[in-house]
Amino acid sequence: MPGKSEKLEAFYSKEHPYKEGIGILRELAFQTELEETLKWGAPVYTLNKKNIFGIIAFKSYFGLWFFNGCFLTDPEKVLENAQEGKTKAMRHWKFQSAQEIPPQQVLVYMKEAIKNQKQGKEWIPERTKKTVIPVGLKAALKKDPTLLASFRSLAPYKQREYCEYIDTAKQDKTKQARLQKILPMILEGYSFNDKYRNS
Repeated sequence: MPGKSEKLEAFYSKEHPYKEGIGILRELAFQTELEETLKWGAPVYTLNKKNIFGIIAFKSYFGLWFFNGCFLTDPEKVLENAQEGKTKAMRHWKFQSAQEIPPQQVLVYMKEAIKNQKQGKEWIPERTKKTVIPVGLKAALKKDPTLLASFRSLAPYKQREYCEYIDTAKQDKTKQARLQKILPMILEGYSFNDKYRNS
């Protein structure tokens, strides 16, 4: 199985319309102190294991994605939100050809991203809201201390899966049926989705 360095070289040597462009971006990345690695099938440049930026190549464009791009001053007004309304921190700088790349400006953005990381400018996602336990499950937990202990021992995401499974039922009858189905699973300490996939 190819190692990371081989996969990185394969990414950059693959024949496609943006090969020259991503090669230029890589050379600029090499002018920084960042470490080159491979994540999600693409090159990512890190500082103390923190993701600073990556190089991407899609069908219609290539470019840079800055993980904490929301903190960049963006003097050239080139950065785009990765997904408007959803993405909080990541910003893209897209190109359609190698000729569009302004090397000095790109290097300025890369260095600012590094400086921001060193200063601790990092987007911290909001903590997810506390799981609301449906009435029926709450009553069952109150009645049975063993069930309650088993439920509390589950990871928060597992607890949430069970609660959502009951809550998504529209009728009370269905909620009750679902509750009866999951009680033995909780007692056994199963993750709802794992058990559900195997059943």
